[in-house]
Amino acid sequence: MQNNSITVNHTTVHAGHRETVDLPLGTLYTHAPLSMPVHIICGKRPGPKMFISAAIHGDELNGVEIIRRLISDKAIRRLRGILIAIPVVNVHGLLHHSRYLPDRRDLNRSFPGSEKGSLAARVAHVFMEQIVKQCTHGIDIHTGAIHRTNMPQIRANLDDDETARLAHAFGVPVILNSNIRDGSLREASVELGLPMLLYEAGEALRFDEVSIRAGVRGVKNVMRELEMLPPSRSKRKLTEPVVARSSSWLRASYSGVFRTLVELGTHVEKGKLLGIISDPFGEVEYEIKATLEGIVIGKNNLPLVNEGDALFHLARFREVADVAEMIDEFQEDYHDELLDSSFTT
Repeated sequence: MQNNSITVNHTTVHAGHRETVDLPLGTLYTHAPLSMPVHIICGKRPGPKMFISAAIHGDELNGVEIIRRLISDKAIRRLRGILIAIPVVNVHGLLHHSRYLPDRRDLNRSFPGSEKGSLAARVAHVFMEQIVKQCTHGIDIHTGAIHRTNMPQIRANLDDDETARLAHAFGVPVILNSNIRDGSLREASVELGLPMLLYEAGEALRFDEVSIRAGVRGVKNVMRELEMLPPSRSKRKLTEPVVARSSSWLRASYSGVFRTLVELGTHVEKGKLLGIISDPFGEVEYEIKATLEGIVIGKNNLPLVNEGDALFHLARFREVADVAEMIDEFQEDYHDELLDSSFTT
């Protein structure tokens, strides 16, 4: 059976073809037109319709590279169904290296948007009408905020069986059963009954190779789970993720020069020394200790902190030691892969 065609912004892509379509986003001050680039791949045979999006926050760049690698992957030639790839949703933010739109609104708090609302609402509306409402599944890619980095993790509504199945298939060690934020793309998608994953990894304005490789592989794993791609011939063992019971940020009680003593993925006991805040002379020092036993899944990279700044993101698990071992294996696997590739390129 042949796949159906799909139409985005008056451009129809037929079975066995691919096309790049520009969604108009108005004009810049200079009267130059601005558009959101969308790459559509329509497989020859029918299957799910999945979108993969990145840079909803304009300074979160890992997803841009993940999508670039994904759509050029040879496996995509055997696609069933339809893949809609949007590497840059917040084009305005990307141009200015900014998380936000020019109106200082967060696009990921503006969904489902409106045709006559703020700039953020209008961009959200276009994305919902042209992309999301035509799909059956979605993956949205994020990084940590500026100066903060996240260990590769999936955030999803695990109360939905289909979403939980795909979250486990992605293949990163940590899954957070994350609350849905008001106005987020995930909330708007869930209200349409569309299962959606959020992949968090790396830091804003930086490429992180491990996060990128894990992201490409994870998206392909999900597509295989949906039978959009044929089974992998690789004998690589799929990472079996663990769901975090809860997570919380440990914040600075004082302002000063911050020195971190632990890395992402570290298993910490309650009371473990995680970092030190001091004045520039080191005459006064304040110790930052873990308030719970867990795994460090996010941390602040900036050496200068103010009172109240988020420093360490700790996730709780039932079997923390087992999770730490899985994370070590995951990180070693990708670092070994990077080392091997450095000798072959």
